[in-house]
Amino acid sequence: MSLKDRLIRQIRMDGPMPVSSYMQTCLHDPKDGYYANGAGLGRDFITAPETSQMFGELIGLWLVNAWQATGASTTFNIVEMGGGRGTLMADAMRAAHAAADTNFANGLFLELIEASPALRDLQAKKLEPFAPSFKDRLEHVNPHLTFIIANEFLDCLPARQFVREDEVWRERVVGLDEDGELAFGIDRSDLRAEAAADMPPVSLNGETEVQPGLDGLIETLSDRVENGDRFHALFIDYGPDNHAPTDTLRAYKNGEQVDPLACPGEADLTVDVDFGRLAKLAKGAGLSVSGPITQGEFLGKLGLQERLDTLIKANPERAEALFQGAQKLVDPAEMGTRFKVICISTPSLPKPAGFE
Repeated sequence: MSLKDRLIRQIRMDGPMPVSSYMQTCLHDPKDGYYANGAGLGRDFITAPETSQMFGELIGLWLVNAWQATGASTTFNIVEMGGGRGTLMADAMRAAHAAADTNFANGLFLELIEASPALRDLQAKKLEPFAPSFKDRLEHVNPHLTFIIANEFLDCLPARQFVREDEVWRERVVGLDEDGELAFGIDRSDLRAEAAADMPPVSLNGETEVQPGLDGLIETLSDRVENGDRFHALFIDYGPDNHAPTDTLRAYKNGEQVDPLACPGEADLTVDVDFGRLAKLAKGAGLSVSGPITQGEFLGKLGLQERLDTLIKANPERAEALFQGAQKLVDPAEMGTRFKVICISTPSLPKPAGFE
């Protein structure tokens, strides 16, 4: 029985489910979920590290700078959350090891948090020279000085969607239409008081979208501070920084955008990240927040142009491809402004590079 058939049967028995529950099942069902069967990175979607090697290389130099600025600790963690095929971290480690002294390599513990078994295998092979280990959750990472990297990780956190009707918030759900097929609808029963209280005071067009996982992430980071850990957590993703997202649920399969209800478990599901809310949650927890700023601005401050010039000089035959890759990272019409960068840190640490 396909995941779609199982979802239909479940809805017939239990009634419509919140959009967040649908998204969670489609992505993480242990048997038929998107990540269980090997996410289609490079087939369904292309990330910045797959677009240009310079993205990962600049992250590697950022890591070296952060390590040096925090005292060049003899023991520290680099943690990547949702690392895809390992391309970003492979490029980052190559650049970091070339730029730093041997104390960097000797003190480094590389920890990877990845939901997909298939992607874990790819990451383990690609990053084998750096002896990575895998953790199921951020809470399981040892409390050393820690640098966390998460590129296009937050957009996969399931989102609840709400619609304002007659001064009352209603939740969007996935149910069945007259033909017994999956369909979006509105649950018109009164929301629990605590859910309604979480809604932003202003939303666009009477709709809003909330990722509960952002609250859990900030709680986890806050707990690490209480346990004496020091960290910089760098998040790069797409979404607004000045208003709450509305209905941004999208699905991608074989490079094309498809109906999110068409093929559960076979397509990547994603939503925009509410960077304004993430920053507010972090500040409310007493954490230090740098950004959000656009990806174009961040990479520019890290020296993208200088790195591009160096690569073109060394590889003139690849000049056009190198330029096009770099351009896509920073062009406002591509990834440059839609993608945002935010760093959440222990308050005692110096401001990270790229946010001056």
